[in-house]
Amino acid sequence: MFQEFKEEIPVGKAIMYNVVSVDGFVADENDQPGPLFDWYFNGDVPLDDNGWMTVSQASYDHTRPYWGQIGTTIVGRHVFDLTNGWDGTPPGGGEHVVVVTHRPAPEDWDPEAPFHFVEGIEAAMAKAQELAGDRVVNVAAGDVGGQVFAAGLIDEVRMDVAPVVLGSGKRFFGSVHAQHLLDGPDVVIQGNRVLHLSYRVRG
Repeated sequence: MFQEFKEEIPVGKAIMYNVVSVDGFVADENDQPGPLFDWYFNGDVPLDDNGWMTVSQASYDHTRPYWGQIGTTIVGRHVFDLTNGWDGTPPGGGEHVVVVTHRPAPEDWDPEAPFHFVEGIEAAMAKAQELAGDRVVNVAAGDVGGQVFAAGLIDEVRMDVAPVVLGSGKRFFGSVHAQHLLDGPDVVIQGNRVLHLSYRVRG
């Protein structure tokens, strides 16, 4: 008998990522980042292609290569609606965005835009990995990111810690309340008014 072999499709890392305050929030109660994003504009090295964001050399050397590794980004519908879907262009690297939602795309949404509307975090991760191949699946921290993390689907936690105390707001880990252990940090890089950190998730 011939043994049937199934081709293995390469899968990249799933990384949960966002800018965060020192007290663990990615935005205030009104979904505003406030001074969390100040470090994107306090340097002299262009971070994006249009030169709108300028950061320190250390932040550029850390952030830009990561953007180049992203194949797909996972976000929740709330973030999608807040940003108007980034006008159909995936943000900060990556070729696709998977939106976790129970609702269909907006009626006026361009069907050719590389955005995929998927119900449930497991289905969203499966779709994101299919699209990303061996590149990184970037999971936006917050409510949906916390759900993906709690489900054990995250390999690494990456955060840009800004020297800001928001006091309250939208938490980096969303509604996660159980204890989870991380390894590292594997990366500790000081930029201008930001500390870049990366931790591996213990299996």
